[in-house]
Amino acid sequence: MKVLSMNSLAPYAANPAQSIGRVYEEPSSSTRNAFQRDRDRIIHSTAFRRLEYKTQVFVNHEGDLFRTRLTHSIEVAQLARGIARTLGLHEDLTEAIALAHDLGHTPFGHAGQDALNECMRDYGGFEHNLQSLRVVEQLELRYAEFDGLNLSFEVREGILKHCSIKNARQLGDVGQRFLDKTSPSLEAQLTNYADEIAYNNHDIDDGLRSGLITIDQLSKVELFAQNLSEVKALYPKLEHRRTVNETVRRMINTLVVDLCTQSTKNITQQQPQSISDIRQLPQLINFSDEIAAKNLKLKQFLRKNLYQHYKVNRMSAKAARIVKELFTAFFENTGLMPDEFQVYAETDKARAVADYIAGMTDRFAIREHRKLFTVEEYL
Repeated sequence: MKVLSMNSLAPYAANPAQSIGRVYEEPSSSTRNAFQRDRDRIIHSTAFRRLEYKTQVFVNHEGDLFRTRLTHSIEVAQLARGIARTLGLHEDLTEAIALAHDLGHTPFGHAGQDALNECMRDYGGFEHNLQSLRVVEQLELRYAEFDGLNLSFEVREGILKHCSIKNARQLGDVGQRFLDKTSPSLEAQLTNYADEIAYNNHDIDDGLRSGLITIDQLSKVELFAQNLSEVKALYPKLEHRRTVNETVRRMINTLVVDLCTQSTKNITQQQPQSISDIRQLPQLINFSDEIAAKNLKLKQFLRKNLYQHYKVNRMSAKAARIVKELFTAFFENTGLMPDEFQVYAETDKARAVADYIAGMTDRFAIREHRKLFTVEEYL
């Protein structure tokens, strides 16, 4: 497949010169296009730095080599840029979306999110996708003239991967496509797939490294088995670590090549001429049916054997307890939170508490819990 250059943008790609724009008008940059500027703002944000100490699957203190939300986001950005380049789409936009997509994640990964959502059940709920948008629109306080990062519409659209109709009605321009049942940019569509590819394959790597899953177990999963067989045929005496690395990288390549090939077929069939056409068409970025089925089997394997492993469940139970106990403590006494959250709590107490907890890293949440519930901290 031919790889296009940065000067070979397809007519249906997002174009920063034709962006729908920002909520607050700003002079354009003399050195960067709008999407490059958005990417830079995300990288310099406080929420992005915190991703270094937020869980992917394993809690941050469990090992130095396991993925965090930060390393995951960087890996998603790398995959997304490569796919965008191949399809003639805008690389800077895909990178910005990829780097921002997990900014709203709680400490302790999905266990933390589920616990916080339960705490917020009577107050509008909690969903990390919406929280990522909330971070870039409101919670980052870096600029004199507006809250948030004032990102381009196209980046904000890409961050919001899914949304209920109820929430969409409250989100203005960025929620409108869920009401109109239209599609986001191809850059947003492909970044969702890059996220999934990175997530699944790197969780295999971390799962094997941790010993929670084994190569023998994975050998029953067709997508893994096919690539492992190829590696063993080429390198029969290769040591374990390199065998795993070779297999995982070949799996990633299999998925990326298939995604690019099938998506190109879809685009060629539909013949879009502009990003406006893309928004009126069904989703065009997809795996082939064959690879989609194999990828689903991989996801099902990981859910059963890694994410529901009893050791992961034990840590998840601890994490959920920490989040719930922190929420209760702060909700009952907002004076336990920093001043800025106390002020916000005067108008929306539950959301202020949720924002404070969601912004915590794993180790900060553990430390806050100890300060509040462990007597020895004060002796």
